Amino acid sequence: MNNLHFYCEKFSKLKVSNSRKRGNAQYKPILLLTVIDLIMRAIITNNQILVSDELIQTFNKYWNVIGSQSYQGGLHYPFFHLQNEGFWHLQIKTGFNNLQPKTTNKLKEAVEYAYLDSELFNYLQEESSRKELIDSLVAAFFSDNENQLEEFLQINQTFQEYPDVEKLDDTDDLVNSPQWSLKKTLIRNAFFRKAVVSVYDYKCAFCGLVVTKNITQNIVDGAHIKPFAAFYDSRIHNGIALCKNHHWAFDRGWFAVDDKYKIIVSKELEEVSPHARTMTEFHGEILILPKVEKYFPDIEALQWHRHHIFQP
Repeated sequence: MNNLHFYCEKFSKLKVSNSRKRGNAQYKPILLLTVIDLIMRAIITNNQILVSDELIQTFNKYWNVIGSQSYQGGLHYPFFHLQNEGFWHLQIKTGFNNLQPKTTNKLKEAVEYAYLDSELFNYLQEESSRKELIDSLVAAFFSDNENQLEEFLQINQTFQEYPDVEKLDDTDDLVNSPQWSLKKTLIRNAFFRKAVVSVYDYKCAFCGLVVTKNITQNIVDGAHIKPFAAFYDSRIHNGIALCKNHHWAFDRGWFAVDDKYKIIVSKELEEVSPHARTMTEFHGEILILPKVEKYFPDIEALQWHRHHIFQP
């Protein structure tokens, strides 16, 4: 039985076309993100991935946001070729000659459905496992090297400008009706996390901790300053890179940051830390900031956090 680490490795080492001029062809990772999206939305409920309108529309949506403009999007290409990765399988219709379909319509004629390894499909039912698998794809195929960081940050901004809204009735009112929703997705947040930790060079802005394990895992998170669930704001300025402990503490108001980026620690903490500095010792120190000023945390967002979350 293959474990979660096995599939994270598989996701991070997908075989994709690549050229110096055009970069990676991200068909396969985008199709996998599409399938994960449909599983989260309970559109795919069993281990049969049909070439449905929902799959085509969602793939096209993600291609428009994160696909390389150097390549032409097309679901038929990755749907067929993912079977070479070992965990994606096709149920072929009787009489098909096993040649690659050249269009999505031809794909529908050739394939009944795709299905995943049963272990992988089970992992995708559970949120923490999905998060690891999504992070593996984002870390491996959406680069944050110095030459491409601006492009990656633009992807995160595009997610902000491309709200995932669903309309259930043509008569619904966008502002007042609960029939409209702006969905919080693990996929959107994966791009936010990667964007934030990239501009902070994978350091916790509070304590400076850096711990990484291969290209897909590190101990630092991209923390929202104003909660996404309330403000739907995944712009880079609404984020700070924090290690797991200090992310947890920030979300609960155990420390805040003032308008000059100085750390303010709650006076109510009782700490015992024999082998490391206590949180209180960081009071008054300057937050570790990105090298580029335009990525600094938004002052208004920090003010909101002090007034609504911080426990002095």
